[in-house]
Formats: sequence, C-alpha cells, structure tokens
Amino acid sequence: MVTVEEIRRAQRAEGPATVLAIGTATPLNCVDQSTYPDYHFRITNSEHKTELKEKFKRMCEKSMIKKRYMHLTEEYLKENPSVTEYMAPSLDLRQDIVVVEVPKLGKEAAQKAIKEWGQPKSKITHLVFCTTSGVDMPGADYQLTKLLGLRPSVKRFMMYQQGCFAGGTVLRMAKDLAENNAGARVLVVCSEITAVTFRGPSDGHLDSLVGQALFGDGAAAVIVGSDPVVGVERPLFELVSAAQTILPDSDGAIDGHLREVGLTFHLLKDVPGLISKNIEKSLKEAFGPLGITDWNSIFWIAHPGGPAILDQVESKLGLEAEKLRSTRHVLSEYGNMSSACVLFVLDEMRKASSKEGLTTTGEGLEWGVLFGFGPGLTVETVVLHSVNIN
Repeated sequence: MVTVEEIRRAQRAEGPATVLAIGTATPLNCVDQSTYPDYHFRITNSEHKTELKEKFKRMCEKSMIKKRYMHLTEEYLKENPSVTEYMAPSLDLRQDIVVVEVPKLGKEAAQKAIKEWGQPKSKITHLVFCTTSGVDMPGADYQLTKLLGLRPSVKRFMMYQQGCFAGGTVLRMAKDLAENNAGARVLVVCSEITAVTFRGPSDGHLDSLVGQALFGDGAAAVIVGSDPVVGVERPLFELVSAAQTILPDSDGAIDGHLREVGLTFHLLKDVPGLISKNIEKSLKEAFGPLGITDWNSIFWIAHPGGPAILDQVESKLGLEAEKLRSTRHVLSEYGNMSSACVLFVLDEMRKASSKEGLTTTGEGLEWGVLFGFGPGLTVETVVLHSVNIN
C-alpha cells in the first residue's frame, strides 16, 4: 500500500520556485507629467481653482515621474463628465471600462511572458490574477483564461482590491503553488487601470490629489515554476522565502473605498515614515537565516510608491544611490501602477543586468529583496536569489 506521505512527497517539486519569464504592457495613451496639471484641471472643469492647481503642479514636479500611461482619453472624459467630477455617481461607467480592459491589458503582458518562456500555453497549470480595478463575476481570471485560450482545467485564483503590496503577494502565492505541485507552471498577472480612481480635485481632500499625481496604468505577467527544464526554460530569479506583515500603528494609513463614485483613495498618516521606521525589522527577519546584514550587498526590487518613500528608505538604511535605480526608473517612466509595479522593476533589473554585461540577473549580486507596500499598511517581503547570466 502507498502511504499518504509517499503520495505527498510525489506531489511536491524538488527545487525552489523560479521566475521563468516576465512580460509587461501599457495602454497606448501616454501622458506627459509636465503638462498633466493643465490637462487634469482643464478636463475636470476645475481651472478656476487656481491655488489648488498650483499645489497639484508642485505634487507633479516632486513626483519624479516623467510620463504615465492611461486608458482614459480626453475624448472619453469629455463624453462622460460624471467621471471627471470629484464625487459624482459614476461606478457603472467605470466598471464598463475596467471589466473589459483589465483582462485585455493582462492578456498583452501574459502573451509576452509566454512567448519568452517558449513553452506551449497548454502547460500552464495555475493562474493567479490580481487587480485593484473593478470587481466582477465571473472574474478577470475567467476572462483572461478565455482570452488566452488556456485549458478549462487551469486552476484559477482571483485577487481583488489588494492594492500596491500585492505584487509581492502574487509571488508568495506562486511560490507555494509551484513548490507544492510537481510540474506546476503558474501564470501570474497583475493588471491595473486607473479609470476606477480618476476624479477631479477637491480643496478638502488633498490625499485624493496625491493619487491623481502618482498612479498610472500597466500590466505585468510572470511565469513561475520549480525544476526548470534544462535547455528549454531559462530561470531568472529563484523565490527563496516570502512573508507578509501589518506594520504597527499604521491602521488607516492608506485606505481605498469602493463607492458609487468609484474607488476613493485616502492617505491618512505619514506613510513614508511608517515604512522607513519598520523596514529594517522585515529585512533582518528575511535575511537573518542567510547571515546577511549589509543592505548594500543585496539587489533591490522595491515598490515605487512615491519618491518620499524611496528617499526615506534609502536614508534610513544608508543605501547607495544605485540600489534603487531600477525602482526609480520605473517610477519615472510609468508612475505608480499599484500591484504591477514590482514586476516591472524585476523586468527592468534583469534587462539592465544583461545589457551591462553583469554576471547575474540581480545586477551582478547573488541575493536580493522584493518589497511591496500598500493599504493597511501591509508589507510583503520576498527574498530572491539571482541566476547566472549565460
């Protein structure tokens, strides 16, 4: 008789979960950050709010963002003025966009990842889909399965309304799935469209305006599996460990609420201060078993929540300027794309490492950390092991 333990052992993979491919996508509509304040106040019929517009200009200038991509166009916003008001019932209009466009943008990113992976899509066993942009049933995971033509038996996981930390959450889930299911190939997709959060300015809610200055649209996909097929699959990063924690004294620091007016965004506490104050504890817990205490000796994939977060983390840990180079590059070129951001940073790092002729996918270094920060405040910490570049 076969024992339960023998069955369990046969079900598990041998090696660690590994990122095997990465793909990214953005909408075609590109917005220049330097002209965005004029555009935003014009399209929302708020040009009379001159003092508020000046504040918004300063926010955009300090954001360190050069450009962002947005599905919402000037033409659409002119035809649907309720979307441009600060608090007009408009959820139906917003849902009509994101329910269709979130899976479509996810498909673009997924197709690129599958092409790079080089294996038939029939070998995808699991799908993890994450978005903060709209809720529907059957969900975006179902729609993407249909759009890509995945097997009907693919095992789906749908994550709604997680926010900016979820780029780490999906990797944590993918790691567990890949390592506990021999032969599993997990397609992970994060797709975010700001149509659900776009709104005009309000004098009494500057935190909403911060969101309008930072957020952009984008989708990223990765394929994760253990025991890569030699000569067929190209490993990029191994997922060594993953942890999630709620920061102390951070209740209500970042909130999002789905209402008739769409998804409202609230910043209620000093988010950069809370993150920088607590980040070393997460690092020590993650890297203690490896005997690593020098935070400049590892590569960094940090969520680009905003320049103030990055500046304070850099200062608190004494990080060298180049440590957050890939993160700052993604912030500059795309803005804050919520859950998709860290996967864009991961893609940027492996591409830059290869282009610069470095020895590993992690800027020539062996060990690295991926950090997701988001509502709660919740922090996801993933320890990465880079792979030699052939």
